[in-house]
Amino acid sequence: MAGRSSDPLRALRGLAECRWRHATASAFRPGVRGRLRGVAFALAAVSAFAASPVQAKYTVDIDAPRSVKSLLKDHLDLSRFAKRDDVSDDQFQFLVTAAPKDVRDLVATDGFFTPVVRTDVTADEDGKRTVKLSVDPGPQTKVASVQLHFTGAVTTEDRAQENAARFVFSVNEGDPFTRSSWDDAKNAALRALQSKRYLGAKITRSQARINPRMHIADLSVTFDSGPTFTLGKLDVSGTKRYPSWIVDHVNPIQPGEIYDASRINELQRQVQNTPYYASVAIDTDNDVNKPTETPLHVKVSEYPYNSIRYGVGYATDTGFHVQGAYSYLDTFGHAYPFTISGRLDQTQQYGRVQLAMPPDSHGWVNAVFGSYTITDVSDTKIYSARVGVQRSRSRQNIDTTFSLTFYDDRLTQNLPNPSTARALVPAWTWVRRNVDDPLFPRSGNIVRAEASFAVKGVMSDATFARLYTNAQQYVPITKNDLFVFRAEFGGVFTGAASNAVPASLLFRAGGANSVRGYSYLSIGNNVDGSILPTKYMVTVSSEYQHWFTHDWGGAVFFDIGTATDTWGERVFQPGVGVGARWRSPVGPVNVDLAYGLKNKSIKPYLTLGIAF
Repeated sequence: MAGRSSDPLRALRGLAECRWRHATASAFRPGVRGRLRGVAFALAAVSAFAASPVQAKYTVDIDAPRSVKSLLKDHLDLSRFAKRDDVSDDQFQFLVTAAPKDVRDLVATDGFFTPVVRTDVTADEDGKRTVKLSVDPGPQTKVASVQLHFTGAVTTEDRAQENAARFVFSVNEGDPFTRSSWDDAKNAALRALQSKRYLGAKITRSQARINPRMHIADLSVTFDSGPTFTLGKLDVSGTKRYPSWIVDHVNPIQPGEIYDASRINELQRQVQNTPYYASVAIDTDNDVNKPTETPLHVKVSEYPYNSIRYGVGYATDTGFHVQGAYSYLDTFGHAYPFTISGRLDQTQQYGRVQLAMPPDSHGWVNAVFGSYTITDVSDTKIYSARVGVQRSRSRQNIDTTFSLTFYDDRLTQNLPNPSTARALVPAWTWVRRNVDDPLFPRSGNIVRAEASFAVKGVMSDATFARLYTNAQQYVPITKNDLFVFRAEFGGVFTGAASNAVPASLLFRAGGANSVRGYSYLSIGNNVDGSILPTKYMVTVSSEYQHWFTHDWGGAVFFDIGTATDTWGERVFQPGVGVGARWRSPVGPVNVDLAYGLKNKSIKPYLTLGIAF
């Protein structure tokens, strides 16, 4: 496009010189005698720039359809330079004269190839000038045909990848033709082709044939996939404090794997999830002459040995909170991370100490830990001390943890005689995140499952088995509408009384991420006003969201749940409400107003982030 320079004088001079060269070359062709006038005008303009400038303040009034008006206001030189007070009178005259051609060049990018442009200049008594720019863009060009051609290995190896590229090509027959949509469609199709197997894919031919009389465009693109690429070994750089084999140990890619961008992203996520690296950049060679076992160049930026993290926040359920952590990442001189962390809010005080090892050759991280938690909610206090060992690994979209934890819990309530319970608990935890966007999901699901047990006499007061699961499903209805379904179940199966099981392993319900319309953890076993945790818990939530803009939406929801020691005596507590949704820079923010149908109370909620 003409005249996009950031410096007005340089832009004007460059434009004049460019037109002078064009006019001079054309003047020596037969039948273009009239263009000699362009030479004289260009020379006059260049000479005028060398003279002492006389300031010419002016305004521009654009009469055009809204979309065209916005385009011209932002990019037309005559409009942009009106904001300056150092435009000379000669420069002003040049801008006015150049405006019609600049307008035609600009509106052509939006598919208007036969515009009618008129400029009128008036001046008031103070000498301030107004330029009235009238633009009738004419009919917008429509796409008459789209032809996508593919060459290379994709035509015989992986037609699914070709179909994926065709699917994301967003320009179709009958659509308005614009240069930006044309470019975006080509680039999206190319990225889709390059995302798997064909890292070296490229566009070998691109043509948009415009018929300005018929106002139609015939589009054609040829993509060359090139050969299939396979992945090779890692080339790690930037490691100074911590051994480079840490990156190798969390690498999920095997040499010889077919190239897949999602696997590169997974490698980046795995490296970033370790505590050692502040940033990770991965680059792959795309030389079509060397597609076999192309090396992966991994560049990392390391954290220092010592680090302190802290933050403050607020949630309706827990009130204001402050949290922090100190880490030393080179314990024993062997990159063992040692971490002390804690959190204080209006319902809970929590502290934890952990010493971990670097990931082993299969990506597993072993750790020992100890923690102490005080929870005070619904007139019930739970003191929970824990020590244990764990072994965890994160792969693709699945996190797995095995642990052995000793619990020593004490529960106090409105009645005298606090209860205590101890247990040695082997446990398995599994989390799968399968969503289209980890921060703002619109489709897919998140599933968490836990299983654990204890045996009486083996450092435990009772024999029990514990199961817990939480699932959240996202179902897009339309482009702006979304259905969210959540289900949660917890059960402790034992013949002993519930007070023989550590209280922190039992369940209560209620609150922003449970059953809205009820206070936080207020659904449970009510004993003289104290809400005690129970053996069983079930909650279900359904929510319909409508997004009015990209960042702002509304929701209506229905929640229901129960927590009980005896399933036959369960009482479900329903709640309904409405809410506002905001895609903030740090994550989803939810503001809800819910009504509890059983307790007949209205509760507001403010939450940040995805539940669990």
